[in-house]
Amino acid sequence: MKKDTHPENYRLVVFKDMTNEYSFVTRSCAASTETIEWEDGAEYPLIKLDISHMSHPYFTGKEQYVDTAGRIDKFKNRYARHMKK
Repeated sequence: MKKDTHPENYRLVVFKDMTNEYSFVTRSCAASTETIEWEDGAEYPLIKLDISHMSHPYFTGKEQYVDTAGRIDKFKNRYARHMKK
């Protein structure tokens, strides 16, 4: 590997899908203020995801609505006048 390719904070991070509690560990340099204890007993930074391959309709084959903070309703209200035309 080339020198100085990756940032200095490139480390193991836990990504957690908040819709179904699925978690996985991978290397990342994403910033995080939270930590979580993993199955191996070590503590890693935690990145919370709204959707992952375990909850995405393309990969699961079934459609589900993930409405965090009323985003669908906000969208419908904002563009309701365009939908009527």
